[in-house]
Amino acid sequence: MLPLEGVTVIALEQAIAVPFATRQLADMGARVIKVERPGAGDFARNYDTTVKGMSSHFVWCNRSKESIELDLKSEQGKEALSRLLEKADVLVQNLAPGALERMGFDPQELTQKNQELIVCSLSGYGNNGPYEEKKAYDLLVQCEAGLVSVTGSEETPSKAGISIADIAAGMYAYTGILTALLNRTKTGEGTIIEVSMLEALGEWMGYPAYYAAYGGTEPKRTGASHSTIYPYGPFKCGDNKTVFIGLQNEREWKDFCERVLKNPELAEDAKFENNSQRSANRTELKALIEDSFKDLSSDDVIERVEDAKIANARLNNMKNFFDHPQLSARNRWQEVQTPEGAINALIPPVTMKGVESVMKPVPALGEHTDDILDEIGMRKVNK
Repeated sequence: MLPLEGVTVIALEQAIAVPFATRQLADMGARVIKVERPGAGDFARNYDTTVKGMSSHFVWCNRSKESIELDLKSEQGKEALSRLLEKADVLVQNLAPGALERMGFDPQELTQKNQELIVCSLSGYGNNGPYEEKKAYDLLVQCEAGLVSVTGSEETPSKAGISIADIAAGMYAYTGILTALLNRTKTGEGTIIEVSMLEALGEWMGYPAYYAAYGGTEPKRTGASHSTIYPYGPFKCGDNKTVFIGLQNEREWKDFCERVLKNPELAEDAKFENNSQRSANRTELKALIEDSFKDLSSDDVIERVEDAKIANARLNNMKNFFDHPQLSARNRWQEVQTPEGAINALIPPVTMKGVESVMKPVPALGEHTDDILDEIGMRKVNK
């Protein structure tokens, strides 16, 4: 039996954050009914057309769900949602602030009608305060949380290359719902959960926030290098390829000088005798390291640092990642069906003994409308 088998989730969701959370629930066996607007659906369906004509965002976040089209502005649509919620375990939503209440589905009233119901609402900035009504998209929350200020080069602040604010909020919605389900086994009662993107991403900003608040200076933007540890970052090799190397302690620094750079005397240089000195003199040290690498290929450098047991990585692009030998060796890809045919999908990263994750199809818009309406004794919802 799957861990969440028997749990029914009603998802009033769009974009990334909540769909990402509910896909995790579906992966573990929950039944996730995705409520979509008639004719249009989740607007993430139309972000791009790169995956066999479908959106890369949508196929990533929406496998293993059932799609029902409901017009929640109509009385029939509201009646259908009410019937679904009568037997649901979880309602999760990221509609505009106050939209759920305006439709007549106040979380407090819902949990009074169905005392086992868990209602999770995800928003940009929370349900009060001066930013309550402010529109929140991933880039904008990255800015508000200070992430952009510490990402990029010294000259150019940059956003993270993925929807990290959405993902952070989605993961806290997922773990919050799991916690509430666990607590319900003790109390017999559901609860109301609130997650904001700003607070979720803010939790991940702990190190730079503390560094600035108590250190008196903002962390520097250092591109792909670490702002306070060195050598830790990219180094160019003789074949013009880049190898990333990360040192953590003085023992590794000594081994790096002796076995990788073949320059043991460098470990005794006062300018590089500890991490603080190496970080302060990183421009000079980077030049010395790359001069040592100029006659070596990236494979040669990787071989040396591996032999010295020093952490390293290649600078992969997304095609390299898709074809990564470690993922292949561990059989981490599995075919998932979509309305346009099979695609490869990563198996969820938590491997649990005796449990195989659900990897059911990505639904077409409204694919399950008739079947779900039959279940709740309704035949047609006017559009």
